[in-house]
Amino acid sequence: MAERRKFKKRFCKYCEQKVEFIDYKDLAGLKFSLSERFKIMPRRLTGNCKRHQELVTVAIKRARQTALIPYIVDRKNVVENPFENVR
Repeated sequence: MAERRKFKKRFCKYCEQKVEFIDYKDLAGLKFSLSERFKIMPRRLTGNCKRHQELVTVAIKRARQTALIPYIVDRKNVVENPFENVR
């Protein structure tokens, strides 16, 4: 039988900091929950709890609506650091 891989347990960084509200204008905090193509990363990869993952998702969607974060990125022209062009 194949051995199971043992991964370290991920902890919610927002629970550790006791964050109650995630602001959509804080792009430096949101960039850790986005992939290089600006997709929202799942809980199993970020380690967020359910409550904070929902707050992050709402904040990212609001930032997209206000054009702070793009909806899509061209597949052929993937930018190395996409947040360098913001502000």
